[in-house]
Amino acid sequence: MERIEVELFTDGGNDAVVRMPGRNFPGVLVQGDSLHIIRSAVVEVTEACERGDLDEARDSASFLLADLDALLARYEAALREHDIRRPY
Repeated sequence: MERIEVELFTDGGNDAVVRMPGRNFPGVLVQGDSLHIIRSAVVEVTEACERGDLDEARDSASFLLADLDALLARYEAALREHDIRRPY
């Protein structure tokens, strides 16, 4: 294990916006349990599609998209707050 210093642009919650040394842009640190939740949501969409249950797939995908939109909004707000342009 290596210990390094990173720049922290938000609080250190479950989805902290940080910049690693040598990187031009910050990223989002997703905790392991949060990553598992995201993966589980993708599994729900996939399984609903496999069953042909498009209503359930659409609902599950909508929840997943809302979560990702919130994560992206937090990221973009942190960039704006620190006068960093978006990398996209």
